[in-house]
Amino acid sequence: MQRYHELLRNILEKRGIKNIEDAEVFLNPDYERDFHDPFLMRDMDKACVKLFEVIENKEKTVIYADYDCDGIPGAVIFQDLFKKINYSNYEVYIPGRNTEGYGLNEKAIDEFIKNKVKLLITVDLGIAAISEVAKAEVGGIDVIITDHHLPRVDASQGGSASFVLPKAFAILNPKVDDYPEKMLCGAGVVFKFVQGFIKKYGEYFKIKEGWEKWLLDMAGLATLSDLVPLLGENRAMAYFGMKVLQKSPRRGLQKLLSKLNIKQKYLNEDDIGFMITPRLNAASRMDDPFKAYELLATTDEVEAGILADHLTKINDDRKTMVISIMREVNKKLEKRELKEVIVIGNGEWRVGVLGIVASKIVEAYKRPVFVWGKDENDVIKGSCRSDGSVSLVELMSESIDSFLDFGGHEGAGGFSVDGEKIHFLEDALATSFHKVKREMKGEEISYDVRSTLNEVNKKNWSELEKLSPFGLANPKPVFLFESVKIDNIKKFGKNGSGEHLEITFSDKSTEDVKNKIKGVSFFSNQDSFKTKLEEGKKVSLLANFDMSRFKGKEELRLRIIDIL
Repeated sequence: MQRYHELLRNILEKRGIKNIEDAEVFLNPDYERDFHDPFLMRDMDKACVKLFEVIENKEKTVIYADYDCDGIPGAVIFQDLFKKINYSNYEVYIPGRNTEGYGLNEKAIDEFIKNKVKLLITVDLGIAAISEVAKAEVGGIDVIITDHHLPRVDASQGGSASFVLPKAFAILNPKVDDYPEKMLCGAGVVFKFVQGFIKKYGEYFKIKEGWEKWLLDMAGLATLSDLVPLLGENRAMAYFGMKVLQKSPRRGLQKLLSKLNIKQKYLNEDDIGFMITPRLNAASRMDDPFKAYELLATTDEVEAGILADHLTKINDDRKTMVISIMREVNKKLEKRELKEVIVIGNGEWRVGVLGIVASKIVEAYKRPVFVWGKDENDVIKGSCRSDGSVSLVELMSESIDSFLDFGGHEGAGGFSVDGEKIHFLEDALATSFHKVKREMKGEEISYDVRSTLNEVNKKNWSELEKLSPFGLANPKPVFLFESVKIDNIKKFGKNGSGEHLEITFSDKSTEDVKNKIKGVSFFSNQDSFKTKLEEGKKVSLLANFDMSRFKGKEELRLRIIDIL
């Protein structure tokens, strides 16, 4: 490990990478080495043969994709493949978040049967759709499920609970077979399907070896957006995905980046998470998810520009809506005695934005939150988020009689409730909370490196970049700077809004340096931290390195996590 810079070596060792071989693998992803053979998925051969037959017979295929930034890029991967091999008898179907909800629905399947569809391929959904898949198969449609979620479990077996799988023609899901990378996202599974198909039939369709690597922009976008752990094959997918995204010829992506003043060659994971993904997800939250698909799929310059403008506008509308709902939430909660679980809602609130609202309430009130509204069919639906004190699936299972339907995982979920029961939901969940709550650990100051401000330099920045892309299971390294002085506090923001903070810091190591170190904290004010901010005060600072390229000017600064 001595060959590495001391800073990089320390961070690698802290993350359990202690020998040169593991470090080389982590720091230098390799396409041939790190991508597993797609045929390790149990039904891969079966799925490839079926798709080939349908294409050869020019039969009709439907790609049924989820409406988020995992399902939509997955659908684009299929579109790219079909375009490459001149297969045109297919359609992409994306259900409306507010009208149809998540997953396969029987109404849509009835239409597919009527239209003589022969093959239905799901993207990022379908593993729990027992009755819907059965309906399609009975109606003469073969179903290939590509998904990464957990299936339903048959708990009637007592200790030997087993998965209940739909009777689909083929299932590609690493969580239900022996595929080595269990944590692929939905579009990652689609990439493996296309990779397998090209491996088997690429020569037949005259596809040049390695062409599928151009599809990694979509697989990488989804891997970063869906917050799967960036280790193993997922790290390689995100790493090469970023490389392709930085030079991707996709017109819609280019127009969106241009609108956001992001230089494509410098695109990074923060731009994906904070700028691109919210705009793509805004389509399903506020409008029609198909608009996000069209943005990523279009080759038309004019259409790309119109769609980029539209998604930016509705994302701004989404922000305004969330602010308005949060004002109402805070007013209501000020007057209420808070229980262990917060349930709050309004029939006028748009269901598509409630996950964001729930996250904001958890952040402010530090407890599990269930937020509800009404969909277009007047059904009470909502989103829930946990503060870590409880698994939401366990909590909802304990209160199963209160719900019409629910799903999700430990930290996030969705639910629907009968109109008669919504007023009693908070009491029911508060009672159940005590049966399934966990012990919460006290807050610890967690960091990777204790450092001085003098170490915030371009050489160290370039060492840290070798660890990117950052995300779940590979977070940005956190630095602790002790006894630093606040020299200056400045508010900034769009159109003089002052919603962000820029703070200039100095310590003994920077006393002779003219350019003291700037730190930024977005959507913060002087009361957002553990200590009150005052110029001249000495504090401890937790922060990441951050490279700003605003208006073409490169400036290394800190992204503030907390001030103690």
